Amino acid sequence: MSNEIKINPNGFREYDARWLYKKDINLFGIENLGKGLGTQIIKNLKKNNPRVIVGQDYRSYSKEIKTALKKGLISTGCYVEDIGLSLSPTVYFAQFKLNADAVAMVTASHNENGWTGVKMGIEKGLTHAPEEMLELKDITLNKKFIKGNGSEKKIDNFKKLYEQDLIQKNKINKKIKAVVACGNGTAGIFAPNILRGIGCEVIELDCNLDFNFPKYNPNPEDLKMLHEISKCVKNNNADIGFGFDGDGDRVGVIDNKGKEIFSDKIGLLIARNLSQNNKGAKFVVDVKSTGLFGNDKVLIENNCKTIYWKTGHSHIKRKVNKEFALAGFEKSGHFFFNQPIGYGYDDGINSAIQICHLLDNQDKKINEILGELPKTFQTPSMAPFCKDEEKYKVVENLKEKVNEIKNKKIKIDNQPIKEILTVNGIRFSFEDGSWGLIRASSNKPSLVVVTESPTSNERKKEIFKFIDSLLQETGKVGEYDQKI
Repeated sequence: MSNEIKINPNGFREYDARWLYKKDINLFGIENLGKGLGTQIIKNLKKNNPRVIVGQDYRSYSKEIKTALKKGLISTGCYVEDIGLSLSPTVYFAQFKLNADAVAMVTASHNENGWTGVKMGIEKGLTHAPEEMLELKDITLNKKFIKGNGSEKKIDNFKKLYEQDLIQKNKINKKIKAVVACGNGTAGIFAPNILRGIGCEVIELDCNLDFNFPKYNPNPEDLKMLHEISKCVKNNNADIGFGFDGDGDRVGVIDNKGKEIFSDKIGLLIARNLSQNNKGAKFVVDVKSTGLFGNDKVLIENNCKTIYWKTGHSHIKRKVNKEFALAGFEKSGHFFFNQPIGYGYDDGINSAIQICHLLDNQDKKINEILGELPKTFQTPSMAPFCKDEEKYKVVENLKEKVNEIKNKKIKIDNQPIKEILTVNGIRFSFEDGSWGLIRASSNKPSLVVVTESPTSNERKKEIFKFIDSLLQETGKVGEYDQKI
């Protein structure tokens, strides 16, 4: 029985694959995943010996997982090029730099030690979307594998190429003092070097590699991590604090006063800065992002357009690619920059660099620049329980209901609904720029509810009360994880 293949089907997520290693997947399971991915790449590219870039994060078991994954890929006929210890964006960059056919990065990002996973992509700069994940799941679980003769080669010192690419085109003039926090994740051996290289004075926080994550998980949405960065910024009188996640594709930002800046507001500041030299540019943001993008005076002056799109890094990345947008910003901290700034994929370090340019261009502190944005009152993302098998139907019914309210010109807190967006659940907005969102969570049995008002905190609450009453009427919604 020692050759038994273990692979829990639930590990195939919407955009990547993640499992608890040995409990939910073993090395034979990983090898089969490699066979599945190799088969999928060959089938989609109609090419016998595609070149696949492979890298891994710093976890203790990532190397053995990578070895099993490569074995599977090679058995289908793939030519594997192994760039070693990497961040996810390093692997994405390698696909461009080495002109390869596909990528596979062994990482479970910011998940606790014990988790493993793979982020995959075929088309340059894009990661698997839900339909590609379903295809991969079907090939892997049903063992529809192709057989071929592949090979493997190691690419030495690729880390240096990645670092130099970011450093050379991003030198800054101002001496920005930056706290760089990596939560003992893989970004610790990349981010400080690169930010020093562009000209920052770097204060390192938990940048030594330790896959046990002794203090907290490397996750810029983790309050413990943000609190530590805040303390470090204040103690060192720093200009800015950056927190990188485990595989380096996201960043969290703390201002010079030690306060967290939400990613959608950071995105708007970057978009404003980029719009000065890129008149008429397009930006893509996810539906959970602030409504300020839609009527921002700087973006309007520079003839820029913002498209609100489906939440999820794979969706935003694809939309940026399809629309030839200059950049995309997701509320969770995934930022995407297209040419000439980047190659379209999410890179937390490049995102931090763009914030350094913002500071370099203005003679102001980050909290003063942020203070120039109109104030808004926004709820956190709230997740009321809703069964997986019911959540999408519930949202469909609510779409009809809200459309009916709009058509009948029924007022909510004395304002009729002006506009409805249904690319991802339903987002309805009002004349004053206030809005509410109801969507199904893509990875949990719950809905997601967010509201925002530039007018008042009271108005934000009234929109939430309206949404909550609609949800209660369905009889299909349970407790919230948090509630205002």
